[in-house]
Amino acid sequence: MSEQLTMPLNSQILSFFKEAIVFVSKDGMIIEGNLKAYTLLNAEQIISNSIEDYIDFRLLLDASQSHLLMEMKTEKGKLLEVKSLQVNENLYCLILDELSIRNRADEIKRYINQISNNSVEGIVLYGKRAIIDCDDTFATMFGYQIEELKRKTMDQLIDAKSYRKLIETDLVTINGVLELKGVRKDGTLFYIEMVEYPYYKNGKIIRAASVKDITERIEAENKIEYMAYYDELTDLPNRNFFNKVLKDAIIQAEQQEEKVAVFFLDLDYFKEINDTLGYSFGDKLLQACANRLKLFQQLDTFLARMGGDEFLLLQRHTEKEDAIDFAEKLIAEFEKPITIDDYEIYTTVSIGISIFPDNGLTASDLIKHADSAMYVIKERHRNYYNIFDSTISENFKLMLTMEAELRRALKEGQFELHYQPQINLLTNEVVGLEALIRWNHPEKGFISPSEFIPLAEKTGLIIDIGDWVLSEACRQNKEWQDKGYKPITVSVNLSAKQFYQRNLVEKINDILDETGLEPSYLELEITERMAMSNEEEILETLHALRKLGVLVSIDDFGTGYSSFKYLSVFPITKLKIDKMFLDEQKKENQAIVKSIIHMSHSLNMKVIAEGVETREQLDFLTSERCDEMQGYLFSRPLPPKKLTPFLG
Repeated sequence: MSEQLTMPLNSQILSFFKEAIVFVSKDGMIIEGNLKAYTLLNAEQIISNSIEDYIDFRLLLDASQSHLLMEMKTEKGKLLEVKSLQVNENLYCLILDELSIRNRADEIKRYINQISNNSVEGIVLYGKRAIIDCDDTFATMFGYQIEELKRKTMDQLIDAKSYRKLIETDLVTINGVLELKGVRKDGTLFYIEMVEYPYYKNGKIIRAASVKDITERIEAENKIEYMAYYDELTDLPNRNFFNKVLKDAIIQAEQQEEKVAVFFLDLDYFKEINDTLGYSFGDKLLQACANRLKLFQQLDTFLARMGGDEFLLLQRHTEKEDAIDFAEKLIAEFEKPITIDDYEIYTTVSIGISIFPDNGLTASDLIKHADSAMYVIKERHRNYYNIFDSTISENFKLMLTMEAELRRALKEGQFELHYQPQINLLTNEVVGLEALIRWNHPEKGFISPSEFIPLAEKTGLIIDIGDWVLSEACRQNKEWQDKGYKPITVSVNLSAKQFYQRNLVEKINDILDETGLEPSYLELEITERMAMSNEEEILETLHALRKLGVLVSIDDFGTGYSSFKYLSVFPITKLKIDKMFLDEQKKENQAIVKSIIHMSHSLNMKVIAEGVETREQLDFLTSERCDEMQGYLFSRPLPPKKLTPFLG
């Protein structure tokens, strides 16, 4: 058949080409070629020989044009780049070129880049397993010399799990990008990205692959993933991870008709410990508590940190009784002391529990309901657990509604200040006013502070509300003075969140400047517990306020854990005796009141008694030389318009 073929080029013209060229019939017989081709194929006379003796020609028959990389059959390790062009139905033109990874790495890379459109770091050629050749970059990447690698197999350079992935993917993927773990000569693992390039459709004689070291990128991605799903302080999964696991647990429980319990844990008294011993100590406490909770991790549980001092715990394959038993074990574990920096800390936990499907069908509902149940038990009885019920949900809906209305009240000016006169017991004159907030709801009328102040504290709205109270009390007092009334002091209660603001002194100074009120006519009331929470910081704030000229008093004195130390160190101007000590039915109360009055006077502080309602109480206070009083016996809190008769 070859004699009947018409050659497009005669042998003389062929000799002028630098490339090795042969013409081959469809059945593989060599029709014509140039000297370069004879030399390359290491044959003195190749005409009438079959090209199949040298390369796998059958792989070139499927396309009119092909560009393949092949190993010569007659010389192991000799690689040929073969470009094939079908001249006509029965004739093929083959352009041959030898490729050596070491001597012609750039050509190999260009060849791979033509296919992949990607830059490569290292390249390797290998057979089924054995490495045929590689470039310097690939060898350096794995810590070998090139000659060393040529005695290795691919499964020695890739860890077992990754190698299985390579083999399995190779069967189904063409030009696939694989992320694998490489094994260096010293045994250390690193991440590589490997891309194989098949050069024919029906099988592979030689495999070429580009390899990149992507360790830095993978580690960065792992860090990002860790940040997305883990809490850095406690090394526990975070809420995002918990939410994902809970969703999967719900699906499984639904299929198997089982129950899942969600536990919402809150550390009791963490804020007080944090404020007293500092944030660094608080972080150590959170880590210690997290380690204690890790003791409860089992195959059917999953633990996460919600945020702050709150944790989440999931229990699979459970019932209500199992959940209760688990909660009791958690509580018992946290009743044991925790030792940190030579301090023996006793902190307990309040736990809210919700159960799928009884208390919710979605992850978000279960977490929300467990949180609600925890909130209720923490308000009533710490160091205990509470299982969610529907009434809790209704109460929370009311709370959310009130929160929205609180925000609207602040925006629309629904708050008012009423003032209760404070009387000098020696002169019987009004010497001060306590500002007390009232919420005049447009539909519900006046709402008691006991209903909305706790909510304002929880939501943080107390800061904005407290700022308004301060500003309005100073403005009103200055207005009375400008109208010619006798200057008196207005006292304002500060919440804990207000008092712990870093910019509190600056904020009060700005309010005084804006309203024009002299600092000596403003008195700030803080509670005894607030004064004791973090001595060093509190002392700094109190001295700054006194330097500003503002008066500071301690409210509800005697209800906390007072000591002479605090009273002698803190720059306090007045103590307010809580009304609970004015109960005449208990004689020990009178003894307490006497002690407070005498102690205060010895420290050059004034004393005011609140909640005075009977003449007997007044007579007792007068006889004990109490300085001031306020209470219903003299006047209830009044709006500004009704106060003018008392102002003189």
